[in-house]
Amino acid sequence: MTPGSNLARLNPGNLLDSRPAVTTLFITPDKRGYRKSEILPSMVLLASQMVQLPRVPDLEAQRAAMKEVSFLVGKWAGEARLLRGRAESVELLQTEEAQYKLDGLILVIEGVGRTKSSGQLVLQAFGIISYDDESATYRMRAFNDGRFLETEVKLLEEGKGMTWGFVLGDIRTNSVLRINENVEWTELAEITIGPEPPKKLLELTVRPTE
Repeated sequence: MTPGSNLARLNPGNLLDSRPAVTTLFITPDKRGYRKSEILPSMVLLASQMVQLPRVPDLEAQRAAMKEVSFLVGKWAGEARLLRGRAESVELLQTEEAQYKLDGLILVIEGVGRTKSSGQLVLQAFGIISYDDESATYRMRAFNDGRFLETEVKLLEEGKGMTWGFVLGDIRTNSVLRINENVEWTELAEITIGPEPPKKLLELTVRPTE
């Protein structure tokens, strides 16, 4: 008997049973005990389990960590010296204002420097400090002259203060901020360009005004 004669004797209904199980589930639900209405919700549930939901931040941990930088909150005024060009520096009247926003989740800081001689605005910067509870790190985003940079902030182990730095091509900066024994906000920033030795970029001392 030739193969062709065997195919001729097959019942067309039996062809369905020879198909993969998935096909049979949809065509003969009464034989397998599954219904299409039962399979689709199961597939949706499985797909939702495979998708990783975004992590929910620990807001209380963030607020608790941000209290560690409360020593900056307030209005401050004093003097600063800013490097301009390779060797020239300018004396400034400097103000700083720091306050919490978003119910203590971020600290915003605005600094303004005007020349002592003419009152010309030469320094205007805005910074946002936040805390990432997942990585347990403080982050700063600083805006100045139409640009912004982002970096990690580290609290000093002793006293009230912090340190941070930025990298932009061959230019690197490093800043150290401290609240000294006279309750003065002091800040020293150094800049390094390529292989050159570091230079003082900014020296600042401001005092509480309220």
